[in-house]
Amino acid sequence: MKTALPRGRSTPTRQRGVTAVEMSLVAIPFFLMLLGAIEFGRLMYVWTTVQEVTRNAARQVVITDFTGFTGDPADDPAVIASIKNSAVFKTTPGGLPGAPEVTNARINIRYLNASGGLSSPLPSDPADNIAACLTLLRADACIRYVEVCVSTDATCSSSGAVSFSPLISFFASLSSLKIPLSTVRMPAESLGFVPG
Repeated sequence: MKTALPRGRSTPTRQRGVTAVEMSLVAIPFFLMLLGAIEFGRLMYVWTTVQEVTRNAARQVVITDFTGFTGDPADDPAVIASIKNSAVFKTTPGGLPGAPEVTNARINIRYLNASGGLSSPLPSDPADNIAACLTLLRADACIRYVEVCVSTDATCSSSGAVSFSPLISFFASLSSLKIPLSTVRMPAESLGFVPG
């Protein structure tokens, strides 16, 4: 038995609202996939940019005077603080654009001797470093390498890896991912030595 349509009404009018329901059913997974792709892209951006951050900082440190370096960000000279800011593409303290988890405070600089240990005691200036490197008795103080990493601790070990912070709270499970340390070790160059 057929149901008769009320007079003046056609079949399309009975479908009113169906398009809105279909759109809402399709929009939810679409936007989840879109936001997921954006967050995954940001994750890849952070992973690759952290390598450039450490390379940039290491390249600047090997040619910069280390006098006054203590390893404590609060006590380090302005030139070291400037290198850390520059490494995260800023002129003032802060985080990497688009990656607030990678900040200038998490850039760790270590001056190493020939055996790979921390140079101790640090030479008083770049000229003293050259003297230390030429004297066997001061081999532990000679700065042969500079190591830079992005880490939460000063040792550049895997336990200090920085956690990824998703910007969209729906993807909070991604916060268990760790950003690679991307440690860069370069031979010390002039360390700011100026002959004269």
